Amino acid sequence: EYSRPNRVPFNSQGSNPVRVSFVNVNDQSGNGDRLCFNVGRELYFYIYKGVRKAADLSKPIDKRIYKGTQPTCHDFNHLTATAESVSLLVGFSAGQVQLIDPIKKETSKLFNEERLIDKSRVTCVKWVPGSESLFLVAHSSGNMYLYNVEHTCGTTAPHYQLLKQGESFTVHTCKSKSTRNPLLKWTVGEGALNEFAFSPDGKFLACVSQDGFLRVFNFDSVELHGTMKSYFGGLLCVCWSPDGKYIVTGGEDDLVTVWSFVDCRVIARGHGHKSWVSVVAFDPYTTSVEESDPMEFSGSDEDFQDLHFGRDRANSTQSRLSKRNSTDSRPVSVTYRFGSVGQDTQLCLWDLTEDILFPHQPLSRARTHTNVMNATSPPAGSGGTNPGSNGNSITTPGNSVPPPLPRSNSLPHSAVSNAGSKSSVMDGAIASGVSKFATLSLHDRKERHHEKDHKRNHSMGHISSKSSDKLNLVTKTKTDPAKTLGTPLCPRMEDVPLLEPLICKKIAHERLTVLIFLEDCIVTACQEGFICTWARPGKVGLLSSQNQANSPSGTVV
Repeated sequence: EYSRPNRVPFNSQGSNPVRVSFVNVNDQSGNGDRLCFNVGRELYFYIYKGVRKAADLSKPIDKRIYKGTQPTCHDFNHLTATAESVSLLVGFSAGQVQLIDPIKKETSKLFNEERLIDKSRVTCVKWVPGSESLFLVAHSSGNMYLYNVEHTCGTTAPHYQLLKQGESFTVHTCKSKSTRNPLLKWTVGEGALNEFAFSPDGKFLACVSQDGFLRVFNFDSVELHGTMKSYFGGLLCVCWSPDGKYIVTGGEDDLVTVWSFVDCRVIARGHGHKSWVSVVAFDPYTTSVEESDPMEFSGSDEDFQDLHFGRDRANSTQSRLSKRNSTDSRPVSVTYRFGSVGQDTQLCLWDLTEDILFPHQPLSRARTHTNVMNATSPPAGSGGTNPGSNGNSITTPGNSVPPPLPRSNSLPHSAVSNAGSKSSVMDGAIASGVSKFATLSLHDRKERHHEKDHKRNHSMGHISSKSSDKLNLVTKTKTDPAKTLGTPLCPRMEDVPLLEPLICKKIAHERLTVLIFLEDCIVTACQEGFICTWARPGKVGLLSSQNQANSPSGTVV
């Protein structure tokens, strides 16, 4: 457990979320991991010992305390990191961005120092993938700015020139005689831009906003690729699958939503949290793409070497998935694992399996009650019989499949009792056995949702009435949620599969703000300022017995 040196829980009222950033400085000792986290006005930089050893909190490499502003987010440049020097960007509540080197203990630059570019809180800051000098900053104003560390910000407010305009977004370039920051200004959606994430190949940018929209852009060409609307309220967090094919969001509707990048549509929602979802993240070490030929097992060490950047793995996963989609190849089994943490102090783990991912198989629209069944069962294949599959159907206990759900934008699909197939009787029996349970839970859930939405609508109105007049002017032009519900932008609850979490566990006393999957552990943090390392099964034995006695390392599925 990492925290402030005194280990006293931080009184988090009114503070910005605790965030954690990792970097590996590739030093020769084999212990190159470094950890940065912010708590209130403070920023800490430690050697990270993971599951191997308990943290020594008395010796931070660097510690900073800020006055008049608080750190809100940070990001290391993985390309330039060495044992002697690292580049860390830190965003602040008053709008500035600082570039610091916690190893040399230097502060090299301050961007937006006079707040001439943007006066609102920095919500997300990230280095542009593959670049040593470009970085992107999002603000609660709804604007994003592209900076170059080599350029200055100028002494006057920037003048802008329109570069591109599209549905709910505009992009401006900075008009000046000499090149200055910001290089670009993006205005996206309405209200705060809460988080953005680059795709594993660095070509696309997913943004989530307080207006409830996910917007995915081609970063270089500044083109809008696709959009999605939350079921209710703002979207707070976003992440990409390791192969870049799926995006998961979380937000104020207490749901996690899975969106297909290729099809530009919602393919599943997950219901397990009892409050807002603050972080979503894929687990690249558990996500598996396996071909039916046992010689080509995908869990090899080579696959996992470059997973931090998702590049190598993404390519191998993509090639396998393209094989999966070609007609003459052997079948491929695919399971994506992702996690989420929320203000309800719970960690949820989710599996995205075949029946959800490939909906042309007739029963794929079913709800998967993985938690009710045996969670250790192998990844499920299709639970139904595809009319074109010569009657070869697989039924596994892991994912039980009720009859297909009606869907307005779906492909035509066959009924459960496909008379031409040998195994359809068995499928039908299993399906009808579960359907009672599934429809019952669906019905209850719908009623609960209406009740919740009703209450929340009041509270959201109450919040917005207190906010600035400028925001109120903007919100009047909002898309009417009633118009998007039931469209491909925001399908109804009964129109897409509803995932149940594999595990849902309360792991903190305060709201959770961090979830990071590492090779031998999972890292979480809560608003009290405690950063916890949870050993993966079988990895906890790496701790010495003395440290194990002192360490809070838990074990997670």
